[in-house]
Amino acid sequence: IFSDVYNGTVTFLPLEESSEGKYQIKKCNIYQIQLTHIKDEEWSVSVVAPFPEDWFSDGVAYPKLAWLGNDLLSKLAKWSVEQKPSDFKSTLSLISVAKYSKVYQDLKEKYKEMVKVWPEVTDPEKFVYEDVAIATYLLILWEEERKEKGLTEKQSFVDLGCGNGLLVHILNNEGHSGRGIDVRRRKIWDMYGPETHLEESTIMPGDSHLFPDTDWLIGNHSDELTPWIPVIAARSSYSCCYFVLPCCFFDFHGKYSRRQSKKTQYREYLDFVAQVGFVCGFHVEEDCLRIPSTKRVCLIGKNRTYPPTECAVIDKQITQYINNRQTCAVVTCDRRVGFNHKDHSGVCKEGGSELPEDETDTAGKIWMPGFQPREKVEQIRNCASLPRDFVDDVVLDVANLLLNATPQKSCSNMHSGNTNMWNQGESLSLKEVAEHLNKETLKRLKNEYGGLQTLLKNNHQVFEVLNGRVHIRDWRKEKPSRKTKPEVKRRLSAEAFKTRLCWFFIHHPDGCSLPSESCPYAHGTEELRQSQIIKKKKHI
Repeated sequence: IFSDVYNGTVTFLPLEESSEGKYQIKKCNIYQIQLTHIKDEEWSVSVVAPFPEDWFSDGVAYPKLAWLGNDLLSKLAKWSVEQKPSDFKSTLSLISVAKYSKVYQDLKEKYKEMVKVWPEVTDPEKFVYEDVAIATYLLILWEEERKEKGLTEKQSFVDLGCGNGLLVHILNNEGHSGRGIDVRRRKIWDMYGPETHLEESTIMPGDSHLFPDTDWLIGNHSDELTPWIPVIAARSSYSCCYFVLPCCFFDFHGKYSRRQSKKTQYREYLDFVAQVGFVCGFHVEEDCLRIPSTKRVCLIGKNRTYPPTECAVIDKQITQYINNRQTCAVVTCDRRVGFNHKDHSGVCKEGGSELPEDETDTAGKIWMPGFQPREKVEQIRNCASLPRDFVDDVVLDVANLLLNATPQKSCSNMHSGNTNMWNQGESLSLKEVAEHLNKETLKRLKNEYGGLQTLLKNNHQVFEVLNGRVHIRDWRKEKPSRKTKPEVKRRLSAEAFKTRLCWFFIHHPDGCSLPSESCPYAHGTEELRQSQIIKKKKHI
């Protein structure tokens, strides 16, 4: 990267290493960002690529030119003028950025093959590179901790709610002894081999899930376990540390309820998890990771605020805090507990009498009997499991709503050889559509992730949802498949051709906007083909 401050340019020269270990400039992918002063307070920022016709993009190391020109450029302009103070620390504030960059590139190269063999339904690039980034951060954090504390052995760890187990796999491979525990086994676990230690087990916060011989507990998107991880670390041993990357918002007993409207929900939840760490006697540090996620703030507890002799006092403090959180979640508070709402943290404090001895005693097996662990069998709640007739009724209702809305948008149906007007309907916001559906339908949809929007997007043959507005899809405007379309997708498109009935042919008052030979869906049962995918499954 060449920075010319005087002329306001930064030039990026991509270097590629040959098999002989020599570096060459990839000339076709050189680009430059220019800052130009126009007049007075007016400036312009631009991206220049000298060889756009030869530009190579793989979507990972080399971005698309359109992304540089549209997405990056608008972001640079926005960031240059905004003065909004950030609620979060700067990225990688607790470790060396130079060291992180080198280790990350080494690990990315080492584990990039995982993207090609990923057997899960989740996005491989996002999950692989995110876990590589988290592993990089932990490896550097732990290396610096060994230097600070004069340790020779690499730290041990337990990843609670380890999911796909890739983070455990990388840390094991890099010499750290440890294991991952999750309520549900994943397909990819079988690919790692015996050196990667993963367990299928339900974690219930209690005496049976303490880790006295473990140096670090990890909570990477650990959901309902997130607030419990500082507690488990504090009660496991005086030397046990923790790292949590909060994502979904959970309290000790269930979903987290907001208490301060002046903060964003994310900032408020981070403050809550940090406060749990303080109550557990940790110096809590916050950092921002360099990962492809909107939830990228981590909280770290590696040093204690109290001497080992005060463990019993801190333990009692933890129990009372958890009990108070549980009591505060109920509208009517227990008479035995008084509350002081002057506490600046927004958390109910105990005042007056202590809780009975049996409630502060941690000798019991489970610390909170009402705790709900994640279900072993993951529920499908993306509207896919809704009854077909219910979905069809909602689709028909919404379509009629759009078609009957005024003013109507009509387009000439030239494909049919006449000048008939094809009713394209009107676009409505999701809120407007929801207002026209009955309460029972909306209640049923609210139990699904994404609700109405997910159902409409699932029925992409009929609808198009753009920027929160619902439109009737006009198949004449659909762009033809590009020649560069991957072979797998082209084959699947061909196999699915005419395997489902055309909704417009059956339900739209003007019929389908496309002639039969152009429509990917069947105009009548006589055109239906048996799905080749179903045939293959039957054969297997």
